[in-house]
Amino acid sequence: MKSPERLLQPVPLNAERRPPRTGAALEGATVLVVEDDPTLLSTLSYNLSREGYRVLTAADGETGLALARREVTELDLVVLDVMLPGISGFQVLRHLRAESDIPILMLSARGEEQDRVDGLELGADDYVVKPFALRELLARVRAGVRRRAVPAAQPPSVLFRGSLRVELERRRVLVGDAEIQLRPKEYGLLTTLAMEPGRVFNRQDLLDAVWGEEVIVDERTVDVHISWLRGKLADAGLAANAIRTVYGVGYRFVVPTETAPDGAPLQATAT
Repeated sequence: MKSPERLLQPVPLNAERRPPRTGAALEGATVLVVEDDPTLLSTLSYNLSREGYRVLTAADGETGLALARREVTELDLVVLDVMLPGISGFQVLRHLRAESDIPILMLSARGEEQDRVDGLELGADDYVVKPFALRELLARVRAGVRRRAVPAAQPPSVLFRGSLRVELERRRVLVGDAEIQLRPKEYGLLTTLAMEPGRVFNRQDLLDAVWGEEVIVDERTVDVHISWLRGKLADAGLAANAIRTVYGVGYRFVVPTETAPDGAPLQATAT
C-alpha cells in the first residue's frame, strides 16, 4: 500500500485560516471523492469535512460513477483519481462529462504532459499531480465549488454529450472527430436541447428559444428542422434516438449510450 507521505505533502491543520463562508458557495456544498487508496481517501474526506463540505466517497470507478449519477442534483464538485480499479478515472470523466457540467478535479500520480492534456480535453476542470500539498488541493476545491455556485457567470464553452461535442464559442458541432455543418436554426435547436438533457421542450418553447418570441412561425416548422437535424446527426454516426419525440408534447435530448471497453453499456441518465 502506498504511504500517505508519498501521496500528500501535509501542512499543519492550522497553517491556513478557514476562509469565510459565502452562502451556498461553500457552506454545505457536496464533494464526491473517488480514490482507491484508503489512507488518501480517508485523509481527503476528513479535511474536506473540516472545511464544511458534505463529503461522499467511493473506492473504484464503477461505484463513483453510480454515486455521481445518483447524487447529480446535489453534487458541487468531483475529486477523481485517474488510476482506479475497474473503469479508469478517464472513463468515469468521459461519462460524467457527457451527462453533466459538474466541476471535476483529476488526481494522478502520473505527471506526463499528455495525461494532463487528455484529462483537460475530456472535460476536466483541473488536474493535480501527486504528491500534492493539501492546502493547494483545498484551495482548488474551493475555487471549483465557487464556480459551480455562480454558473451564470461561468457558462460552459463546450458541451460534452456522449460522442457529441458542441463548441459553443466557436459554434462547431462534432460527432467523434467528424464536424457537422448545421444551418443556424438547426444549431440553435441542438444547443437548446443538449444544454438540458432529459428536459422536454414543447414546440413553442423551441420556437421562442430559436426563432424568437416576436416571430410568428408555424409549430410544424420545428418538426421539419428537427428532421433535418436528426438526419445530419445520424449521418455523422450519432445514435438515431438522441433527439426523441415526446408525442403530443415536443422533444427531448437523451445522451447517447456509451459502451465500456468490456462491452458493457454505461447508460447515460436522462428522464
